[in-house]
Amino acid sequence: MAVRTTPPTQRVSLDRSIERMRKQLTEFASFLGRGKPTRSLEEFDLETERLIGDLLGQASDLLHAYEYAELGEAAGLVNMTDEAPEGSGLDSQRQSLLQRSRVLESCVSELEARRTATPKKTKIGRILIGPQIAEHMSTEIRSVSQDASLREAGQLMQQWKLGSLLVTNSRAYVGVLTDSALARDVAAKGLDPRTTTVKLSMRTPVAAIEGDRPIIDAVRMMKEQATRHLAVTQDGQIIGVISVSNILRYYSGVV
Repeated sequence: MAVRTTPPTQRVSLDRSIERMRKQLTEFASFLGRGKPTRSLEEFDLETERLIGDLLGQASDLLHAYEYAELGEAAGLVNMTDEAPEGSGLDSQRQSLLQRSRVLESCVSELEARRTATPKKTKIGRILIGPQIAEHMSTEIRSVSQDASLREAGQLMQQWKLGSLLVTNSRAYVGVLTDSALARDVAAKGLDPRTTTVKLSMRTPVAAIEGDRPIIDAVRMMKEQATRHLAVTQDGQIIGVISVSNILRYYSGVV
């Protein structure tokens, strides 16, 4: 059986790219307290954005992830307020620095994956890089009946300390209710939470992503669909939920 190999010229180019990215990662360590920075963080960020764009492409999801990491808050991921980031015990500046570091590590991993002789690809040819979504999702699935009242749903969110609930019709998951949708309908629209059912406020269909996809794909889908929560599937079945909080904990190194 023939083995695919990376052309010599391309491999040399990738070797150099990996070396450049590793050098950037090594320099970044000084901003985490391992040494004294030789330039400002703003200058480093500008160069890093250019480097990621040059080596991985301006459309790279990792370039977007680095830009989000610079913001250092969940609000930088998507322009929604569905869920406050669950506390990690880190101040926002430190968290932002750790997120940058994880993105740079992911950049190195992607370049190394491109260099390998037989990178793992999806059905549409995309290289799978980084940790899988299933490794960082919440496996405990919390749901509420579509016929329950908004008040009941709100109480469940408070009890379980969640920003969203999957909605079921007793046979299948048919939607998602977020705390922001609940607050919007009750406060802004003046609906009575005691008599208004979840069905009237839920979002349909359920936004879902396969668990074997890399985390960066979840970042992209959340941005595209303007949501902070995704159901995670395996063989067509929902096996968990991944939220902005899960992703930020990963990029902060808190897992």
